Amino acid sequence: MNNHKALSGGCLCGAVRYTAAGRLDRSYACHCTDCQIRSGSAFAIMLPVPEAGFAVSGETLAVPQREAHGVEATLHSCPKCLTRLFTRNPLWKGLVILRAGTLERSSEIVPAFHIWVRSRQPWIVLPADRPRFDTQPATPDEWRALLQ
Repeated sequence: MNNHKALSGGCLCGAVRYTAAGRLDRSYACHCTDCQIRSGSAFAIMLPVPEAGFAVSGETLAVPQREAHGVEATLHSCPKCLTRLFTRNPLWKGLVILRAGTLERSSEIVPAFHIWVRSRQPWIVLPADRPRFDTQPATPDEWRALLQ
């Protein structure tokens, strides 16, 4: 699916909403233990979108978090219901990383690739036709190629 329709989403209580220009087919699933713990689930689905086409209404709670590769990113959540909404990472200049489950059209998300599969839950079966990484892509160029 290469759908460029405007994306929108928000938190559970509705206090924070966002709109974004992006593509639903460039999401990825992260199976790292940090995402498992933070989400309370087996993995997290992320969707990078251009920062230039991203707008937020409502205040967010911005919390620094150490990423697996050692960089400090900023996680934005709703301060009322604590829904995790998006992350800004200094390595991903010009992009905002949405938590894809907060999208109104989240049922249309199919991850394009999977990262940190060495940490995935053993009952998860990954699709054979999707790239997977034991950890994560090694370079910014490798990430960019996957997100094109």
